[in-house]
Amino acid sequence: MLALRWLGVVAVPTALALAFLWAGGGFSPDRITQNRLMAELHNAGSYGHGFRRAHAKGVCVSGWFDASADATQLSQAAVFHERHVPVIGRFALAVGQPYAPDSATTVRSMALRLMPPDAPEWRTGMNDPPVLPLRDARDASDFFASQQIDPATGKPDPARTKAFGVTHPWLKPAAEENARRFISSGFADDTFHSLDSFILVAADGRKTAVRWAMMPMEPAMPSNGKAGDHEFLFRKLISDIHDHPLQWHLVMTVAGAHDVINDPSQIWAQDDQTIDAGTLTLNAIESEDGGPCTDITFDPLVLPPGIQPSDDPILQVRSAAYMRSFLRRSGEKRGPSAVTPNLIQASSEGKKP
Repeated sequence: MLALRWLGVVAVPTALALAFLWAGGGFSPDRITQNRLMAELHNAGSYGHGFRRAHAKGVCVSGWFDASADATQLSQAAVFHERHVPVIGRFALAVGQPYAPDSATTVRSMALRLMPPDAPEWRTGMNDPPVLPLRDARDASDFFASQQIDPATGKPDPARTKAFGVTHPWLKPAAEENARRFISSGFADDTFHSLDSFILVAADGRKTAVRWAMMPMEPAMPSNGKAGDHEFLFRKLISDIHDHPLQWHLVMTVAGAHDVINDPSQIWAQDDQTIDAGTLTLNAIESEDGGPCTDITFDPLVLPPGIQPSDDPILQVRSAAYMRSFLRRSGEKRGPSAVTPNLIQASSEGKKP
């Protein structure tokens, strides 16, 4: 039964990933392949052993999405027309080690699976930096290679990291933009960005390029990371979500005339039109040890009618890497998560596990 459940979860994303890789020449020997990306992630310190190769430390959440109806003019997707759409999600840190200590400055992610009744689902993965300092598969491969762990120090070689910046000057504006981002106190008051661009398709066929962000209703407060507490970000999330439901606005940013759509490293204009597409509410949290998000790949190419991928090449990279990661971890024996059921119970009661 477990194998059948995995097959059901993986079938559609696998077909999409393979189709895009084949169309894009992803299996050619001179291209960046799934195996190459996985090897580079491993050399950069990815733990493996049944965990996701990136964003390895996480927790499952669930709730619902209520559409505002303001995005219906741009997209026929059911999620923009309905209320109380069930959601399964995951908060995570962008680390390859599932037992790494929490750090306020580590990139945080929100991944969602929105499931309208009697309509195709939508999956999205978002990060808290506002822009992605990578342009294509070659940039991604070069970046992972620059993060290779030096056996002598157990850390990436600073010279190799610096060399990546020198040899990829076109990524400098994006990196500088991310360096200026506000570091909030936790997941609940953080903003999460799609990074990649997508195409919304209206009922009449009209197409609109957008990026989106989940913007918190909680006032954003500065981080006050707790030294010595390896799970302080997750403890805070558990406490917050048990204290009250957490909410975000899904804000669509419409590409302006001069915005670059197919390069995620390009910063869009600050005065672009925005549309509040609805409200995400999360009111439950569970450990990945048996939680509902554990076997889900949050593949950004799992899209419903009304949302299409742009020609952004990073979308193909992400989809292919997620699927290869899933196929590998699904065949591996997995240890307990850092955020265990006991930690969730104790943190919700204000205790130490």
